[in-house]
Amino acid sequence: MGRPEPAERAGPHVGNGTATSPDVVRSARRPGRAAETAVAELMAAEREDVLVAAAVRAVRETGAHAGSVFLRSRDGRSIVLAAACGTPPSLIGGWRFIPVNSPIPVAVAYRSGRTVHLANADEAVRRFPQFAVALPYAFGSASVPVRAGPESLGALAVVWAAPPGHPGLSKSQLRHLRAVANRLGTALAALRARGDTLECGTRTVPVEIPAPKNAPAVRVGLFDWRLDTGALAADEELCAIFGLTPGAFDGRADTLASRLHPGDRASLRAAARAAVTHGRVLARRLRVRAGDGYRTVELWGRVPEAPGEEARAHLIGGVLDAGPGAAAVTAVERLRDGLFALDPDGRITYANRSLEPLLGVSGRELLGHRLWDVLPWLSDPAFEDRHRAAMVSQLPTDFLACRPPDRWLAFALHPDANGVTGRVASSGPPHPSAAPDGPAVAPGRETRSVSPPAFTALGPPPAAQAVPARLGAIYHVLQLGSALTEAVTTGEVCDVVADQLLPAFGGQHLAIYVIDDGRLRLLFHTSRHEHFLRWLEGRPLGAPLPGTRTPGSGLPRFIESQQDLTEVPPVISLDRTGAWAYLPLIASNRPVGTCILGFDEIHRFTPEARSLLTALGGLIAQALERARLYDAKSALAHGLQTALLPHRLPDLPGIRTAGRYLPGTSGMDIGGDWYDVIPTEDAVALVVGDVEGHSVAAAGTMGQLRSAVRAFATAGHSPGAVLAGTNRLLTDLDPGLLASCCYIRIDPSTDRAHAVRAGHCPPLLRRPDGGTDVLDLAGGPLLGVDVASTYPETRVDLPPGSILALYTDGLVEERGSDVGLGIDHLRASLAHARAGSLDELADHLLRKARRSPLRSDDIALLLTEYRPG
Repeated sequence: MGRPEPAERAGPHVGNGTATSPDVVRSARRPGRAAETAVAELMAAEREDVLVAAAVRAVRETGAHAGSVFLRSRDGRSIVLAAACGTPPSLIGGWRFIPVNSPIPVAVAYRSGRTVHLANADEAVRRFPQFAVALPYAFGSASVPVRAGPESLGALAVVWAAPPGHPGLSKSQLRHLRAVANRLGTALAALRARGDTLECGTRTVPVEIPAPKNAPAVRVGLFDWRLDTGALAADEELCAIFGLTPGAFDGRADTLASRLHPGDRASLRAAARAAVTHGRVLARRLRVRAGDGYRTVELWGRVPEAPGEEARAHLIGGVLDAGPGAAAVTAVERLRDGLFALDPDGRITYANRSLEPLLGVSGRELLGHRLWDVLPWLSDPAFEDRHRAAMVSQLPTDFLACRPPDRWLAFALHPDANGVTGRVASSGPPHPSAAPDGPAVAPGRETRSVSPPAFTALGPPPAAQAVPARLGAIYHVLQLGSALTEAVTTGEVCDVVADQLLPAFGGQHLAIYVIDDGRLRLLFHTSRHEHFLRWLEGRPLGAPLPGTRTPGSGLPRFIESQQDLTEVPPVISLDRTGAWAYLPLIASNRPVGTCILGFDEIHRFTPEARSLLTALGGLIAQALERARLYDAKSALAHGLQTALLPHRLPDLPGIRTAGRYLPGTSGMDIGGDWYDVIPTEDAVALVVGDVEGHSVAAAGTMGQLRSAVRAFATAGHSPGAVLAGTNRLLTDLDPGLLASCCYIRIDPSTDRAHAVRAGHCPPLLRRPDGGTDVLDLAGGPLLGVDVASTYPETRVDLPPGSILALYTDGLVEERGSDVGLGIDHLRASLAHARAGSLDELADHLLRKARRSPLRSDDIALLLTEYRPG
C-alpha cells in the first residue's frame, strides 16, 4: 500500500496533517456504525500520515537511503513493519514480523529502550552475528525506540551504504534520529488517547514510501487555450517551462510562441488547426528556448466534447518537459549493450532494444516483471541476491551468467535509493579461477573492472531449479536453532518455539503435544481460546483426526480453512480457528509429538512457508527430546540432593534458624552445598559446607560428609576435632574431591560460640544494634588435602538478639569480580535489612541471586538468631 510523501498529498488537512475529504468528515458526524467506521478510517489515515512523515524525515535527517517503522503487535510478542521508506518490504521478505526477544537490532532497541548503532558490516558481524549472516551486505544501520513516556510503542530504523571502515552516523545525526522517534511516539500517543489502538495485526499492510527525490524527473505544465481568440491561461509550471515569470505572462498564445524555435512556431499553429479538425493533439514536439540553446518538449491537448461552440473553442492540455530524459532514452537506444532499469522491488521499468536479442525475450515480456521470474536460466537464488545486495548496500555489483546452451553474458548492477540500472553485454566464459557452481566473491562486493575475470560466475542452470531461499527464512532457521540450543528444560523449549514461530508466521495459537504410551498428551499451549485443540488430549495415534496421524506418518498437514477439514466430527469444537499447520516432531527417526500452529482466519501457506515450517519442526523435535531427557535426569539428581539435605530444622529454645538451598542456573548437574543444625547435649552446632564440583558424585560425597559431621558433633567432640575427624574420613574415602566447611558450636549458657573453618568463607555476625561484621576466624586447609591437618578454634561472643549468617561461596562470587567485594556487599545487605522475620531476611539476601541468569554455582545459606531465655 504505497502512499505519497506528505508534501505531495493533496486536499485540505486537519489535525496532524491528514488528508480528509468532506465526505469523511460528514460520515464521522453520523450516528451508529457508519460513524464508527468513518472515525476508524480517519484515525487510520492520521496514523499513516505520522508514520510516513517519520520515515521520510528519518531518512532525510540521517542521509540514509532507507528507513522503516515497526509498531507493537496486539499480542505483544512481536513488532510489525508498519511503514517502509526507500526499500520495499518484499526486497527482504520474511521480516514483517520480528519477535521482540530476537537478537535483531530493531528488536533490541524496542525492548531495551536504547539506540543500537551499527556503523558498518564489520560491527554488525561482531555484535549481531546471526543478523549479519542473514543480511551479508555492506550496510550500516541505526535503530531507536519509539516511546510514549516509559512505554515502548515500537522502533524506528534507518539503513545506509557502509563500505568497510565507514564511521556510521555522527552524534548529531543520531540525535536527530532520536528526536524524530520521540516526535513519532508523542503523535502516536495522542492518537491512542483519542481511541486508536496502534497495535498491528497479521493483516496489517505496511505503508510504502518511495525514497525522497531532490527534484522531479519530469515537469508538466497545464493550459487552457481559446483557439478563436488566442487567449491562453497557463499555470506556474507551464510558465517555468517556457522561461516566463508567471506574474508577467500576458495570457496570449503568441507570447509562448515567441519562446519557441522559429522553425516550430508554424508547428504550434498546425497543432491548433489539428485540434479544430480532429479534436485533439498528440505528442507534438516543440523546441523551447533554454539559455543559448533549445530543449524539446511535447504538447498534448484535447478539445472538450461538451455542447456549445464556446466549449469546443477550447484546447485543454499540457506540455511535458522530460528534461534530459528523452535525450537519454534516445542515446541509450543507440547502444549495442543491453540496458534496463529496475524499481526497488526488482521489477523492470525500462529495457532498450538491444536487451531483447541478448536475453532472447521481447521487451513486452520483460516490463513489469522481475528478470529471475521471466528467465528460467536466471532463477538461481544468487541472481536475486545480487539485486538485493545492490539495493541494501547501495554498492555496484556484477556477475557472469550463462544463457543456455553456452552463451555467457556479463551483468552489471548500479543502484541508488530509487532502483537499479543494469547493463548486459556479451562475454567470454569465466576465468578458470572463478567457481562455476556458485559465487566466488561475497555478495555486494564492489568491483571496479567490468572485464570478464572481475565478474563472479554463475554456472549453467541445474536441471531442477531449487526454490529460492529468502532472507527471512534463513534468519528464522538461524534464530530458532540458536535459541533452542540455549533452552535447557521442556518449558524453555516451548517458550522459545512460541516466541519465534508465532511472530514469524503471523499465527495466534500454538500447542505442543508429546506422545505418551501411544497417546497424545498436551505439553504446552498458548492461545486466546481457553480450549484450543484440547480435544486432542488423550487421543490415540492413528485416530482419524488432524494431529493424531501427523507424528506417525512423518508428514506435515496444512489446513488453510475449515472447509479443508473432512475428518473432524461435528461434535468437536474448532475454537473459531481459521487455519492450522500440523508439524510432526521426529527425533532420531522416532516420533515424539506434534506441534500445531493456529491462525484466526484463512491462511495460505506458500511452498516456501511449508518447507520452512517442516524444517523447523525437525529442530523443535531434537530440542524437545533433549530437554525431556534433561528434565528426567535433573528430577532424579535433584531428588537425590533434596533427600540429602535436612527436610526441616529443629526447634530449639532461644535459637531460631532458617536455611535455604538454591541450585545453580546453568548446567544440568547438582552441587555439593549443604547446611545443617545439630542439637547436642549442652550446645547447638551450625554447619555449612561445599563439596567441589557439580555432579551426582559431589552430592554423594556431600551426604557422607554431612553424616560424618553429625556423628562427630553428637559424640561431643570439640569443633576442631569434628573437622579433623571429617577430614580424615574424606581422605580415607579418596573420592578425588575436596570440600570446604564452616562449623560453629553455640553454648547458650555462656553467650559464647566456638567457630572453626576449613577453607570456607568467613561467617557474618549482625549485632542487636544493626552493626554487622565479617568474623575473622582462624582457618585450616580444605578437607581432603592432608590427613594430618588441624583446625584451630576461635571464640565468638554472641550478644542476645544477634544473628549469625553462614553461607557458601556461590552467594558472594560473581564473574569478573573479587570475592572479598561480594562478601562486603552481603555484609551491607545484612546490616540494612529488616530483621522482623528470619525467613524474610533469608529471602532478602537471596533476592539478587535468584534474579541473576548468569549464576552457575549452588548456594547454601543458614541464618541463626540467638535469643536465650
